[in-house]
Amino acid sequence: MGIQITPSILNADFARLGEEVARIPGADLVHVDVMDNHFVPNLTFGPTMVEALAAVSSVPLDAHLMIADVDRHAVTYVEAGCASVTFHVEAAAAPVRLAREIRSAGARASMALRPATPVDPYADLLGELDMLLLMTVEPGFGGQSFLDLVLPKIRRARALVDAHGGEVRLQVDGGVSPDTIGRCAEAGADTFVAGSAVYSADDPDAMVAELRRLAEAAATEGA
Repeated sequence: MGIQITPSILNADFARLGEEVARIPGADLVHVDVMDNHFVPNLTFGPTMVEALAAVSSVPLDAHLMIADVDRHAVTYVEAGCASVTFHVEAAAAPVRLAREIRSAGARASMALRPATPVDPYADLLGELDMLLLMTVEPGFGGQSFLDLVLPKIRRARALVDAHGGEVRLQVDGGVSPDTIGRCAEAGADTFVAGSAVYSADDPDAMVAELRRLAEAAATEGA
């Protein structure tokens, strides 16, 4: 599987989200951070906004649900138009059932782990997933610094995914920039969420292309 760049709109201009998404036509997905001020200490978007954004975006949406009671609400985001829905295993009461419900509703199912959550106990769930997301910052706010301590976990996750043998993407989210994306790619990640790095650039789409180039180069060197 090739490298994918999925910019987060958490760092975009909320008053012009449709226009902001139009500035990244080269992205593979648009990463939408949904926060409820319960699971994480921040409040962002709900399904109504996501539905409106899906209606005007030419790039598919990837909803990252940082919310409590995710088992109840995840499918709502599929119905709102998301192509991929990510739930946190720490918030899910029944992650296998939830992944199957997301897939049955027509979206790709992804499971996220906070930095301190070990990946090894979830190896047997990979067959239920289309993507595994490893947070490289504590979820809740954009603009945080990358946590290098997650790199060994990325390597372990890569080994688990390879051993599983299915087409499961390995995504990282948090502090991804031109300075850090190479380390993530070398460790085995193939899908990258970048918010501040993309939307602080003069040309966000050019930054998407540059991040892709850097990740591809690092992945090739690490192979």
